[in-house]
Amino acid sequence: MKARLWTVLFWLLPCLVSGGEVPFLSASVQMADRNGAPMRGFLSSNNTYYYPVSLGEISPWFIAAVVAAEDKRFYYHHGVDVQAVLRAFFQNARKGEVVSGASTITQQLVRAIEPRPKTFWGKTSEAWQAVKWEQTHSKEEILEAYFNYIELGNLTQGVQAAAQFYFGVDAAEVSLSQAAFLVGIAKSPTRYNPLKHFARTLKRRDYVLERMRTEKLIDEEMYRLSKEEPVVLRVPQRPFEAPHFTRFLHQLLPPGTSYVRTTLDKDLQVYAEKLVKNHLQKLHDKHVTQAAVIVLENSTGAVLAYVGSADYYKNPDGQVDGVRALRQPGSSVKPFVYGLAFEKGLLTPATLLQDEDTFFEGGFRPRNYDENFHGEVPARNALACSYNIPAVKVAEKLGAPAILQLLRSAGLTELTRPADFYGLGLALGNGEVQLLHLANAYAALARGGLYKPIVVSFEPFIALPGGQKQILSPQSAYLVSDILSDNQARAAAFGLNSPLSVPFELAAKTGTSKDYKDNFTLAYTPRWTIGVWAGNFDATSMRQISGVTGAGPIMHDLAVYLQQNYPSPPFEQPEGVVRAAVCKQSGLLAGPSCTHKQEEVFLKQYLPEVCSGNHTRVVPKTAILSPTDKDVYQWDSAVASGLQKVRFEATCAAEVCTWILDGKKQPKTSCRHWWPLQVGKHVLQVSCGNETDSVSFEVLP
Repeated sequence: MKARLWTVLFWLLPCLVSGGEVPFLSASVQMADRNGAPMRGFLSSNNTYYYPVSLGEISPWFIAAVVAAEDKRFYYHHGVDVQAVLRAFFQNARKGEVVSGASTITQQLVRAIEPRPKTFWGKTSEAWQAVKWEQTHSKEEILEAYFNYIELGNLTQGVQAAAQFYFGVDAAEVSLSQAAFLVGIAKSPTRYNPLKHFARTLKRRDYVLERMRTEKLIDEEMYRLSKEEPVVLRVPQRPFEAPHFTRFLHQLLPPGTSYVRTTLDKDLQVYAEKLVKNHLQKLHDKHVTQAAVIVLENSTGAVLAYVGSADYYKNPDGQVDGVRALRQPGSSVKPFVYGLAFEKGLLTPATLLQDEDTFFEGGFRPRNYDENFHGEVPARNALACSYNIPAVKVAEKLGAPAILQLLRSAGLTELTRPADFYGLGLALGNGEVQLLHLANAYAALARGGLYKPIVVSFEPFIALPGGQKQILSPQSAYLVSDILSDNQARAAAFGLNSPLSVPFELAAKTGTSKDYKDNFTLAYTPRWTIGVWAGNFDATSMRQISGVTGAGPIMHDLAVYLQQNYPSPPFEQPEGVVRAAVCKQSGLLAGPSCTHKQEEVFLKQYLPEVCSGNHTRVVPKTAILSPTDKDVYQWDSAVASGLQKVRFEATCAAEVCTWILDGKKQPKTSCRHWWPLQVGKHVLQVSCGNETDSVSFEVLP
């Protein structure tokens, strides 16, 4: 009677036990680059590599192996194998210790889901829960849960993760020998860890094969061939590429995502990371400790490369993401100021702007980077050479609210303060922005003023917030691109052989924040856009490092690499833009009386009037045009001496000039040539016929 009562209770108690379902685990995420090359894996919510698959995606050899080795009466019992329990009881009693277990596959699944103490009541609870599972699930469902949930060592959970890690194949593709090998690990993932105890694990495989033969699940020939098959473990690979980018993207993934084909180019990413490390070594004595890089594909808005810091593992700040950190961009916002002014017809690239000591509203008194004033300069040269005072004058015409609206439309949404907070200093980059967003704003210039949201993943498709919109006309954007790609126009400030100079058409702009805390270099072609930041995450100042010497060389090498691998055509001039000769003395269209002409680009609707005698400045027949009086140049030890030159240019009717520098006659008689910089104060004189002119300038060490 008592035996019957215990039997009834045993079968009724499972009805009182809650559970019977596999707890939800977020699948591990595998990230690859745009071509499928592995980039990084993320652990599941159980801190394992876990890739759930259906039973149909698992090799039948797994089922045969686990049934033979762990639970030969799996298809006949109801969760607990009574015969196995009795056998284990007598074997253990006879030996005086636990030498045999009796856990069914279902019990092992229950124990894997909810571990219990190995006590009488723990085992009893496990058995009850197994019976409950059998009452509510089919054998196929139990097997599927078992093969997905068992841990197989080295952070692998489930046969799919284990098959990929140990053999580099999916669970459906393993051989009989490989299936037996993995099932053997399930007995004790620590004891049979193949990376530490390979011989022991191989012996366990042989045992599993023997059990399969004994249970007639394989024949003698299959047994022999499988036992002789060498087990070759692949070198375990768990890549950890682009850590800042993949961490950022992981936060954006929809629930349930297990595979991601990102937009990155792994080869480009690796090259950019090495480039940053190598370049920073050269700037160590200038107190430049960090740099960040972003590369965008203009046509799609996709991220091609993303380097958040020089070394992700380096303390204390390696994990800070410089691509998304807020920094003052300095002069790198000027192209948008000029682009808006072109759009509104307030000036043309030929308009002459006064670069002179100026007080603006509120006592704002900007200074140029070279601490010099350059007099009357065309807007083209003012932007290309990044002169501050002309930029603020243009901003004054536009008004800070209009500039702020454009910058926000270009994606710089972190500029959240009102316009009067920034004032005209907005034109000089006094607001903090992300390199990521700044680079995308430049990509809009490259696309002819068309803004697109940034894309970070192709599968699933993930784009950052923002809709496609036209922030500048294609014509205005082209004028900006034409100026930023004019190496001659920026030569007076940067020289002809600066890092901004490359053997193909490239629009580039630098920016340095106040006190040398940050410097930027942005560059683009019609196909791709580069953004580089250099500085220190603790906001300490660099030692006299500008955008052209800090971030510029990284941009230069990256641009050359990109042009080789992502070749880009030149900028295409859109309809509505015309080229015409202008008079350099007035900035107007060249008339009959103009003696010094230069080709310039204009918006067709804003062509200036033709220059007449009333508009022409009186310029001596002989005059030094470059350098201008009291110019100051800076010698840069990071640049080869043969590349640091200043242009000597003078007007001379005879086109033959006699140059005298510091009292010594120079051998060159051309009225336009380049002179290698020499540190010191200099007096330059030119003679043409009976007329002379002279200027003084200085080259700082």
